[in-house]
Amino acid sequence: MQGTKRTIFLIALLASLSGFLPIVAPAFAASKEKVLYSFDGTDGANPYAVNLAFDMSGNLYGTTAAGGTGGGGGTVFELMPNENGTWSEKVLRNFSYTQGNGGALPVAGVILDSSGNLYSTTSANGATGNGTVFELTPGTNGHWTEEVLTDFGDGKHGSGPFGGVIFDSSGNLYGAAGFGGADGDGTVFQLTPGSDGKWITKVLHSFRGTDGSRPFASVIFDPAGNLYGTASTGGRSGCMSNLGCGTVFELTPGVNGTWTAKVLHRFGKGDDGQTPDAGLILDASGNLYGTTSYGGTHGSGVVFELVPGANGKWTEKILHNFCAASGCPDGANPYAGLVFDGAGNLYGTTVQGGTNGEGVAFKLTPGGNGTWKEQVLHTFGAAGDGAYPVGGLVFDAAGNLYGTTEGGGISDNGIVFEITP
Repeated sequence: MQGTKRTIFLIALLASLSGFLPIVAPAFAASKEKVLYSFDGTDGANPYAVNLAFDMSGNLYGTTAAGGTGGGGGTVFELMPNENGTWSEKVLRNFSYTQGNGGALPVAGVILDSSGNLYSTTSANGATGNGTVFELTPGTNGHWTEEVLTDFGDGKHGSGPFGGVIFDSSGNLYGAAGFGGADGDGTVFQLTPGSDGKWITKVLHSFRGTDGSRPFASVIFDPAGNLYGTASTGGRSGCMSNLGCGTVFELTPGVNGTWTAKVLHRFGKGDDGQTPDAGLILDASGNLYGTTSYGGTHGSGVVFELVPGANGKWTEKILHNFCAASGCPDGANPYAGLVFDGAGNLYGTTVQGGTNGEGVAFKLTPGGNGTWKEQVLHTFGAAGDGAYPVGGLVFDAAGNLYGTTEGGGISDNGIVFEITP
């Protein structure tokens, strides 16, 4: 199937560039999935984005990595709910590899500011082909205007930003670039708006390989203003083309504008996970949670938790090892990150596995003895359904989950779906 080849190629490309708990058989919950929209290619194709975003009116926003009317450079789209339960799509931006310098291949999701403007990255094109950070502003006539906030140019500030961006309380933007920087192993960057309307790009950290390489996901803040993220390779050697198994890192701001980097965990020792392609989430106690695409007891990835200690060291706990049984009914290779509900349960997706081999949406529930139980909420790959959910999940106010798949749907160009747990 074409979608399978696309997904395997992307994951293999990123990987090549880029405590044990008892196995519990997955339970299958009585959840319901609904396909909200199937892409046909002209309106976008292959949404890889980490997550969708809601506005205050309940409209959904996202990106597709390919398709559109700009020569296949991808799109930014909006989905609007109709009164009859259907959804209508509107393409807000068509990216192109050949027309202009506005970027192409957007594989990150978007964020919204209080005025309804959208922000994200493109991993390719721009003035020199190294990607961009952009803003889309809605106009009174229904058209959206793109402004490139930074072009990664010669790669000194980074190159190939696969992850999205986040705001701080002062209106600065932060993100990570998978390549470029001082050693070519990627950067964490900051964009500061200037009084003249231009944005100033600053490198907060250039990776060296030993502290990580290929940071493909976005970063997150803790309440103290520290940044946390993952590098999909680097760190401990001996994994995935000998580039290293990946790291979790922290960046701490200093009083003089410098940032200090610290490696919290190096993956790959024993049955640990490998290749943390996704970003992190933080709970109220300051623990970090994430996924790895590979590694673990069965080689198909893990869900992990990092717990800070009084001595400044962090302890890793493996919450789930994927592919616990023949055929991987519990899923395999989680490329996206996680999301919490109000009760402390974790939700995510795997791009492979499930009864059809084309990915699952799952829920992890904590038990009283420190173990976590997995429930498969939905198995993708049935006729007309989506396949290969590279992206993660997002909740609406009613507790329903929304996400995208890279393939499947009417034209095998991917879908937007809703899951009612």
